[in-house]
Amino acid sequence: MFELTGKVAIVTGASRGIGRAVAVTLAQCGADIAINYKQNTEQAESVAGEIEDAGGRSILVQGDVSTSRDAMRLVAATQKAFGAVHILVNNAGITRDGLVLRMSEKDWDDVITTDLRSTFVCTKAVLRPMMKQRWGRIINITSVSGLLGNAGQANYSAAKAGMVGLTKAVAREMGSRGITVNAIAPGLVDTDLTSDLPKEARAHLLRQVALGRPAKAEEVAAAAVFLASAEAAYITGHVLVLDGGIGA
Repeated sequence: MFELTGKVAIVTGASRGIGRAVAVTLAQCGADIAINYKQNTEQAESVAGEIEDAGGRSILVQGDVSTSRDAMRLVAATQKAFGAVHILVNNAGITRDGLVLRMSEKDWDDVITTDLRSTFVCTKAVLRPMMKQRWGRIINITSVSGLLGNAGQANYSAAKAGMVGLTKAVAREMGSRGITVNAIAPGLVDTDLTSDLPKEARAHLLRQVALGRPAKAEEVAAAAVFLASAEAAYITGHVLVLDGGIGA
């Protein structure tokens, strides 16, 4: 596994699913972790316990990272605890599925705010410290839904597509400062977010996957570790598709 000793990482939405796996895996590679969560303190404390059991260090920072205030507070708390911020993983996200004709404006706004706005404000909050140290890794967890679209997920697809555009724009802006900005686009992943899918919908999705199975959250985390590492220093503005061969 890639070496991240001495690096400090913020992972948003880290109390469960992909975020949890990313936080734990980064810690296993030596990074200190700021675990951001919005509501579930018990789950967040469980992540911290897992990191501590592995010999790592972490802090818990509760907050709604779609707000500039909480995003800036998250970065400040991380700097106070560990002295720096080297890696940001923008993972916080929700779904509010429904066909466009039936989708409320609130469901549209909630998903765009949680998934896309949080990526913008957290990215903005870490840029100054990363620019000062002339080293940074920003990794955005998007989705194949943002590349292909998905019926019943217009809000989610739009938010995730927006994350792709944001990734590429910030990569161009920050390349000369030693900061790379990349995205990971998973397909179907076994998490709480996908556990409520109807059996028929899940089966339909799996039929499109060449490997015939959903991804594990730990497989997404492994991709994040690589993009955070020194070995990925010449990769920026890239979207790493991790979908098991959808449409292959």
